[in-house]
Amino acid sequence: MTAFRQPNPPGQITAKSTPLNTHWQVTPAEPTFYYFAYGSCMCPVDLKRSLGEDMHPYAIGVATLDGYRLGFYRKSCLRNCGVLDIVPDKTQQVMGVLYRLPWRLSDRLDVREEVPRNGYRQEIISVQCGESVYDQVRTYVVIDKLHQELAPNDWYFNVVLRGAVTCGLPEEYCWQLFNHMHQLQLRHQSISLPRAS
Repeated sequence: MTAFRQPNPPGQITAKSTPLNTHWQVTPAEPTFYYFAYGSCMCPVDLKRSLGEDMHPYAIGVATLDGYRLGFYRKSCLRNCGVLDIVPDKTQQVMGVLYRLPWRLSDRLDVREEVPRNGYRQEIISVQCGESVYDQVRTYVVIDKLHQELAPNDWYFNVVLRGAVTCGLPEEYCWQLFNHMHQLQLRHQSISLPRAS
């Protein structure tokens, strides 16, 4: 069973957290795990596409991961563009969505994150959600990182931003995320444009 400090009962959200839903589809006896999403999986609609269930009831709220930063250090074969990763950085933090998922979805989540194909691997972290600190939280990090960031395509750009906005990440963070992705796309376009002779 996962452990966390300053616990709230399932579905009870502190005043400072951003509640996404307070009704759980998980039965009391069903094993669960905590999952921190920071990329396209922040969007419950997109996550449902892979896991086959409505994700809104499993979302706890906005969470913060200290000591990491975001970066587009993987090229997705499926999406043919750069996709998000987290990289250790003591001076930074990553915001995302904390889910409490039934264990029966664990393998499907691994497949989405390309664990069987050595795309990402599980990493166990601690996150802050409202006034609570959750330990033993699963997230995913890229195994073979690119040497420099690769721009996302428009579809990935939009699904990441939609998840961030829909799930209530702070406006300033959403703008930083937008700007980061936009600058990568501009850099990619300038490299791709043919040079005038």
